[in-house]
Amino acid sequence: MNLFVWFLAILLTLVTLGIIFYFITARRYQSSDSVANSYDQWTDDGILEYYWGEHIHLGHYGSPPQRKDFIAAKIDFVHEMVKWGELDKLPRGTTVLDVGCGIGGSSRILAQDYGFAVTGVTISPQQVQRAQELTPEGLDAKFEVDDAMKLSFPDASFDVVWSIEAGPHMPDKAVFARELMRVIKPGGVLVVADWNQRDDRQKPLNFWEKPVMRQLLDQWSHPAFASIEQFSELLAETGFVEGEVTTADWTKETLPSWIDTIWQGVIRPQGWLRFGLSGFIKSVREVPTILLMRLGFGTGLCRFGMFRAVRGNSVPESTETVASEVILNK
Repeated sequence: MNLFVWFLAILLTLVTLGIIFYFITARRYQSSDSVANSYDQWTDDGILEYYWGEHIHLGHYGSPPQRKDFIAAKIDFVHEMVKWGELDKLPRGTTVLDVGCGIGGSSRILAQDYGFAVTGVTISPQQVQRAQELTPEGLDAKFEVDDAMKLSFPDASFDVVWSIEAGPHMPDKAVFARELMRVIKPGGVLVVADWNQRDDRQKPLNFWEKPVMRQLLDQWSHPAFASIEQFSELLAETGFVEGEVTTADWTKETLPSWIDTIWQGVIRPQGWLRFGLSGFIKSVREVPTILLMRLGFGTGLCRFGMFRAVRGNSVPESTETVASEVILNK
């Protein structure tokens, strides 16, 4: 009996210390630098790439969802997003800006499989370096450090702007929406996939949803999630959009990704040996946030939003000034 009591006491102590560690090591958003630093660290230690592969985004498991290999689902996501955005109808040589490109997994598929000329941008210098290392010579995909809140490209620079799961890191969603649309050529297309929250204007967050959302923001350097409805409205309000913004909810198609993420650590334990004790601690530390993500997306607190918009020919007057300033500063 005494042995059991000691075991229980040790277990409770470890759990308590783990909870304290989880909260005091949160990666709260402070500025664009805090986002860059987080991704620099994730890229440097290599754990995220080892378990998530070259595509640091969720997978597409079909509708209805089916069992799939974790990495294959991520690759399928890119192709499904291309089809949904009608980018497969565009010719080879189409210029694409991948905003929040990570280590370039999606950019390389767009260049390799569709013949697009892709420029990937991320705020993380280490991600740019790793993306360049992973890109075969001769592939029309290049990578640069840039800030999505103030893109360094002139107005109307690309045929397509593409972005996956970058929006939660943006402190001002209206500025983000405007920058995405600004750099698209008239007649060009925006295709975005993003983590969103339920529209709390219609149904406010309740007593348990507020602390869950707080952790989803604090743990992974997110200042805020927009709702699908809100971001669609912000895109329309830029003055660039021709017609209406098309949206879709891919929550069901992507939901298995969260548990599959944890499962990777179970079926590939060799990673614990490769990255040592510190790697094990870093990986286990992410499990509560992943489970909270699964809870959020599984209960309707969060939604996986898809957005498509076509840029019209009109140019808002304020944008002409911004474009001129960008050109002068280059």
